[in-house]
Amino acid sequence: MIFASDNWMGASDRVAAALVEAAAGHAPAYGNDPLTAAVEASFSRVFEREVATFFVATGTAANALSLAQFAKPGGVVFCHRDAHIAVDECGAPEFFGGGSRLHRIDGAGGKLLPADLAAAISAYPAEALHHGQPAAVSISQLTEAGTAYTPAEIAEIAAVAHGAGLPLHMDGARFGNAVAGLGVSPAEASWRSGVDVLSFGGSKNGCFAAEAVVFFDPGKARGFEFHRKRAGQLFSKSRFVSAQFAAYLDGDHWLDMAAHANAMAQRLADGLVAAGSAVPLRPLGNEIFATLSKAADGRLRAAGASYYEWPPAGLIAAPLDNDTIFVRLVTSFRTDEADVERFVQIVSAVDA
Repeated sequence: MIFASDNWMGASDRVAAALVEAAAGHAPAYGNDPLTAAVEASFSRVFEREVATFFVATGTAANALSLAQFAKPGGVVFCHRDAHIAVDECGAPEFFGGGSRLHRIDGAGGKLLPADLAAAISAYPAEALHHGQPAAVSISQLTEAGTAYTPAEIAEIAAVAHGAGLPLHMDGARFGNAVAGLGVSPAEASWRSGVDVLSFGGSKNGCFAAEAVVFFDPGKARGFEFHRKRAGQLFSKSRFVSAQFAAYLDGDHWLDMAAHANAMAQRLADGLVAAGSAVPLRPLGNEIFATLSKAADGRLRAAGASYYEWPPAGLIAAPLDNDTIFVRLVTSFRTDEADVERFVQIVSAVDA
């Protein structure tokens, strides 16, 4: 019963097979091989327009280097208070952005509201030399609360960002789960709604270590190759990342895996609610936040279940009593119904 994180899981069989196949023979280095060129073209097909795609090893690298592309002296990046770039990336966006600052904004359900973003940007007027310069806006999809921005919500954020002359970055570590959950196209969930650059995640959804930075206007990617090289993110054997993405994208394998993870999350959430747990935000993707009794937690841990206790601030209104904890549960492309049912049965036996 592994619900700690989707990055605990291995790779899909199809991705693994593609990597083994790529290991044979030889190919030009540093992304100059035919497979890398083919996969870059595949990204353009997936997003229904010409894009500039750059492979990197980690989501942190994708986020930090995306934002570094738009860095300014005294630059300020606007994001949600709980954004991964602000909480979990060890200052990488600031480091690679040459000392950029993150302005964190509150928002229910992990989302920025357009009015709050506009107010934050207005605190840095162009004539105020001492305050700094707005440089970019970043949103997460899925959010850190497991919610998803709809295309209309993204468009509203983009309108504020673009109105201030700022690019909109999307941290898409779980972009596939959001696309599958929303039931929209990758294009609708990104550039058609105003996203300028996307950190496209693969590692949480069936790849070994494959992330990409996707610029929807190739002109805005000019010079990015130097950011990537200087950060140590240019693969000499790029075809091994390309092989993963080739299998990942082929036949919408990535969306099928994400849809399975989402379905398991919905099943788990339904079971927990029936067992008496509070699930304040119904999952659209593959993350669930819920209450558990400490008694159920003990039984689950003894049975080998893995998940994280989570701070409830901003996710649940009522204070927890001394016998209750708040947890995050994450499903994956490998989650099976038997594990979901076993988890719910244990909770039901104790809490119902």
